[in-house]
Amino acid sequence: MSHVIQTRAITKVFGANGTAVHALRGIDLQVDRGEFIALIGPSGSGKSTLMAILGCLDRPSQGVYELDGEPVEGLSGADLARIRNTKIGFVFQAYNLLPKASVVRNVELPMLYAGVPRKERRQRALELLEKVGLAEKALKLPGELSGGQKQRVSIARSLANRPAILLADEPTGALDSHTGAEILALFQELNAQGNTVILVTHDLGIAALARRQVELRDGLIAHEHLDGVRP
Repeated sequence: MSHVIQTRAITKVFGANGTAVHALRGIDLQVDRGEFIALIGPSGSGKSTLMAILGCLDRPSQGVYELDGEPVEGLSGADLARIRNTKIGFVFQAYNLLPKASVVRNVELPMLYAGVPRKERRQRALELLEKVGLAEKALKLPGELSGGQKQRVSIARSLANRPAILLADEPTGALDSHTGAEILALFQELNAQGNTVILVTHDLGIAALARRQVELRDGLIAHEHLDGVRP
């Protein structure tokens, strides 16, 4: 099984000299293709900073990051944008849907940026909406959907360019417990179909659904737990 993510000695320092904050202090992390892992830890542990680096939204101060076999840290801004659009599927707590675009157009958007032909965009978007159980909502506007339905659209959009990983940041934080459980079940189903999923959460109950939990404290990996088994 090949590594889709590999980091070696990743550090991140904000500020300088007397005001320097060491958010990450040397992260060595490997994620195999098809894994489902949860990044957990208290506020200030570094998990959000690590998520931003893994998602190519920020650069490490030092260290090596390889995504899908490609070194990331020396790439240009344009190359990082390409990677974000083609290799990473983002699912955020706030959905981030375009309110005046139809559901199917929202799902098509990453493919538009990637230059996928119009006919293929529409076909793939409709297939993804079918996959997340929203085929009948394709022509609706996001404002006509429930919170859970909006998150399903967000998940469909994240899969549009067949990314190497799905990166989900507190994806159930704005949902009630029943709807949140449905969304988590969808992530489990997508993982069972071969998608690599990295879930960032502060909720240990949610994290236990992942096959591996990586716990950060003070900018370091404190523990790794397999299949919800804690030491």
